[in-house]
Amino acid sequence: MIFFLKFGDMKKSYKVALIDCGTNTFHLMLAEVRGSEASILHAEKTTVKIGEGGIENRTITEEAAKRAVHCISNYADRIRNEGIKEVFAFATSAFRNAANGEVLRDRIYEETGIRISIIQGDEEAGLICDGVRYALEIGEDPALIMDIGGGSVEFIIASQEDIHWKQSFEIGAQRLMDRYFTSDPIAPESVIRLQLDLAETLEPLTKAIRKFKPDIMIGASGTFDTLSAMQAYQENKLPDTSTLEIPLTINGYYRIHELLLNSDHDERLALPGMVAMRVDMIVVASCLIDFVLKMSGIKKIRVSQYALKEGALSRMIKS
Repeated sequence: MIFFLKFGDMKKSYKVALIDCGTNTFHLMLAEVRGSEASILHAEKTTVKIGEGGIENRTITEEAAKRAVHCISNYADRIRNEGIKEVFAFATSAFRNAANGEVLRDRIYEETGIRISIIQGDEEAGLICDGVRYALEIGEDPALIMDIGGGSVEFIIASQEDIHWKQSFEIGAQRLMDRYFTSDPIAPESVIRLQLDLAETLEPLTKAIRKFKPDIMIGASGTFDTLSAMQAYQENKLPDTSTLEIPLTINGYYRIHELLLNSDHDERLALPGMVAMRVDMIVVASCLIDFVLKMSGIKKIRVSQYALKEGALSRMIKS
């Protein structure tokens, strides 16, 4: 399936490559710009887990660094084989918070020829908003966009034309799992402690929600994609990924949330629609979603299949 994004008039046709170095997953996307359209030709992702074993200590372990270099080397080979000259590679939470993040960035460049930009949380949030806006029509009323990464979580309150507020918080699923997922199934007291800590950490979000009063949550890709697929299987349907907005209802979410809280690793892995790389982190990610829904009073969820890298594509083309 090839999706098209609309941009301003462009005079030339060329291919571009984007690499998103997330805390758990690296993504490669190849696209062709033709006139005022960009077609996504190829997308792949690799589980790298760059935050594993060191994210809470602000370090990237040597094992994780080797996985990162290997992955980017493979991506670089593909990019060269496609004859692509325009490359935009960026890294997020794990790189920007690790004491050796810049060292690994330089090592990747030396060994692969790919130069990575380490972006800050505020820019990451803006790119996510751009990606969501191209996937779906937000409308004139403010909506709360939420993107759950391994290292950080971005919240944006936006309409189709305006960003009212945005902030990145270093409470991604890998970090929350390391702190609170101490038994499997997760202990009720751990959930309570997590919720209390979220109330303190996310106080700026609470204030922004009170001010702008969004009544819809838009989940950006990742965890929300998995929740949508799980809901489809629960309803005896196949997940439909042919559209850029995929379904997830509030009732469907809470049915899944209860399953996640009360199941262990093997039971979760057996749930139809579950993705192996998210089988443990999705528990704390779901607790985070639950907290935001209850705190905000939001009763409707939408899910965008586009997020950070698609937002980066739009900016790359416009620049």
